[in-house]
Amino acid sequence: MNARYLHSTIQDSLYSASALSTLSAELFREGPRIMRLLQHYRPYICPFCKLVQSIPKNAEVLDVGCGGGLLLALLARTGRLRRGVGFDTSAIAIETAQKVAARIKTLNPEIELHFEVRSVSDGWPEGPFQVVSIIDVMHHVPPVAMRSVVDLAVERLAPGGLLLYKDMVSHPVVRAWANRFHDLLLARQWIHYLPIKHLETWASESGLELIESQTINCFWYGHDFRLFRKL
Repeated sequence: MNARYLHSTIQDSLYSASALSTLSAELFREGPRIMRLLQHYRPYICPFCKLVQSIPKNAEVLDVGCGGGLLLALLARTGRLRRGVGFDTSAIAIETAQKVAARIKTLNPEIELHFEVRSVSDGWPEGPFQVVSIIDVMHHVPPVAMRSVVDLAVERLAPGGLLLYKDMVSHPVVRAWANRFHDLLLARQWIHYLPIKHLETWASESGLELIESQTINCFWYGHDFRLFRKL
């Protein structure tokens, strides 16, 4: 068997939805049941396989709108995180994330994880960071404030740093409405899609170069993935 193919196959199995879901179940043992279940099964409907592998090893990451802390937790357990800071408006989600951070600290004391309650309109944690991630956040932001979120993310990036962006697709209509119904059910919110071309334009104007672009489908959900580097 070709050695490169074998390595790729092993990597795919380590970061598969099933493997990441298992890791999530091991980490999220405390907190409200519905919150824990959302973390356990989210890797099946959101491309965490791609997200996790896009982060360089031993990175310092700011996760905007981190929810229950799933991304940073998975990065920590797969050896890609040295320091992680996450914030979210939900006190329940942050309380869950803080419990996971305590569990990770017992497994690897060298990893720094900090979660706090704040909104994107509040002052952001001070940088710079090697990576800023904005995962399934922008569709919850009022359209008039979307550009400022991008600008703040760029400000927190170190030179050469990465902006990791993932959000729900606005097309085709079937997938867009699947996303919309999902948020109506779970977040009780009517979401606002940011056209992906607008994001790319804003990023370019802010001094970022687009280094990877992909549309990823998971079941009936569609995801716009973009990776930018700060020049």
